[in-house]
Amino acid sequence: METTVLSVFDKWKEFLGERVKNAQQSGMSDEVISKLAFEIGEFLANKVDPKNDEERVLKEIWDVGNDEERKTIARLMVKLVNK
Repeated sequence: METTVLSVFDKWKEFLGERVKNAQQSGMSDEVISKLAFEIGEFLANKVDPKNDEERVLKEIWDVGNDEERKTIARLMVKLVNK
């Protein structure tokens, strides 16, 4: 089985964390970063099959949430990778 950034949750968090850090260093506001995280979440939920238990749980939570709840999840993911 091929290991990709999406198949290992810790690598996914590291990947996302690096992108958030780059966005912050480029001067993007937290609001813009959260909006982008929401758009990435939408893309992943619609186009990418979960590769592990963590991603499956996130997708299930994402799928039952409304837009406002999904935006909260996106903001929380940004906070998670920033810590």
